[in-house]
Amino acid sequence: QAQLKERNAILAALDSSLQAKEENIKAKSKRINELERVLQAKDSAVMALRNKVLDALLGFNNQGLTVKQKNGKVYVSLEEKLLFQSGKWDVDPKGQKALQKLGDVIAANKDVNIMIEGHTDDVPFNGSGPIQDNWDLSVKRATAILKILLQNKSIDPKRLIASGRGEHLPVDESKTSTARQKNRRTEIILTPNLNNYSIFLIPIDKSINISLV
Repeated sequence: QAQLKERNAILAALDSSLQAKEENIKAKSKRINELERVLQAKDSAVMALRNKVLDALLGFNNQGLTVKQKNGKVYVSLEEKLLFQSGKWDVDPKGQKALQKLGDVIAANKDVNIMIEGHTDDVPFNGSGPIQDNWDLSVKRATAILKILLQNKSIDPKRLIASGRGEHLPVDESKTSTARQKNRRTEIILTPNLNNYSIFLIPIDKSINISLV
């Protein structure tokens, strides 16, 4: 009887432990499902933003402008020929028109932050005055674009960042004129404000191995 009582106690303890593990698994499954739901909603929001940008800039197809969705962001890449004369940072009228249309989309989507990156090719820029090298040129071009976007008074300046990458982040490392033309570009990166997604309000069990890409 004593042995039976001991075994029953062991079985009861095992049953309790099993129930606790089952509840833990259910909780983890619920969290993972919620993560998947939130990520799907975020992807849908990014896709919708990409489509809005494409619609706004439809008239600039095949004119040195591309729109891509990557890593949860929308990349608007504008080649030098659409925006600037060689070695200059004053935006051409055609480029200004494209930026104004993009500014309308940005103004209407207030939960999106904007990074403007200027890029050059690897040909040294030997200037004088305020612009002395490719670093200076890339930064000056980025700020020139920022100022045009801010002509739209509905855009909060706090949402925008201007930066220059010089020649150090090429899309094509070939030493050809075609490759250098690709590298002379400005990228406007639109990033949804992640604070608006409940993913950060979900307590995550450290034992769950989840990779967010």
